[in-house]
Amino acid sequence: MTTDVWLPFEAHEIQGLPGAADAGLTYRYWDGGPEFPADPADCVFYVVPYMKGTEIAVRPLSAMTSLRVVQTLTAGIDHVEPGIKFLAPGVELCNARGVHEASTAELALTLVLASLRGIPRFVEGQRQEEWRAGFYPALADRSVLIVGYGSIGSAIEDRLTPFECARVARVARSARATERGPVHPLAELPSLLPQADVVILSTPLTEATRGLVGADFLARMKDGALLVNVARGPVVDTKALLAELESGRITAALDVTDPEPLPAGHPLWHAPGALVSPHVGGSSSAFLPRAKRLLAAQLTRHVAGQPLDNVVLTTGS
Repeated sequence: MTTDVWLPFEAHEIQGLPGAADAGLTYRYWDGGPEFPADPADCVFYVVPYMKGTEIAVRPLSAMTSLRVVQTLTAGIDHVEPGIKFLAPGVELCNARGVHEASTAELALTLVLASLRGIPRFVEGQRQEEWRAGFYPALADRSVLIVGYGSIGSAIEDRLTPFECARVARVARSARATERGPVHPLAELPSLLPQADVVILSTPLTEATRGLVGADFLARMKDGALLVNVARGPVVDTKALLAELESGRITAALDVTDPEPLPAGHPLWHAPGALVSPHVGGSSSAFLPRAKRLLAAQLTRHVAGQPLDNVVLTTGS
């Protein structure tokens, strides 16, 4: 019977983890290094190294013949999806719902406020010893559109509430009702985009959302609108976005880009009206404690034979 659990943290660092002896488990530390900690064929529970990219995430999967659970530490699973074809039927793929919502929503609001209120311009003015006074856009009385209304999109709206926005509209894959109001389907984007002063992307990367924000999407945004991307870089067509930024018609704040990391010399670095942060939506002081609590809870359920949380898909289903 195989009992190995691969963790990107040392087991003793995770409070509440089932005891190895009592649970009949063997904890192995692997954070994406060149050498595997043991034979991948003996792994039953694989926690994917955080923010190490698709190549590392997928590397051991084809040899993990006893695998029962793949647990990501990200909300998205796009970096693992290329390896699903290697897995036997019945493997559960779980995401990190509950770990990143607060941190990513916090950054989304930071990017919105920094962009609207001219913070990058002030920082540059301080360097140049220039007093760049004037009137700048406020978030108050603005219309906001959230594209991707899962747990992160909902957390973003939580943080918008005190800012006295004129309207918050929500879009997801399919329509539904919430206590706050309707969630519109993606098909209604063409009619919603022209009304939004701020468009926030928090959708997962899927075949339906890859390249969603292309020339047509951007052309429907109103003049002077702000696009904020805390989703995934390939949700946006970079060439189409650059054309709009260089025209000066819209502005953008991007925590994720395509390509990523953004290479030196790429035109997005210096595009007018662009603010770029280096994919740090979930990388805050909130990450480690929440990630470790998730792993302790998931492994406790696994040992007890209880249903796991955050199951995104089961192979062969």
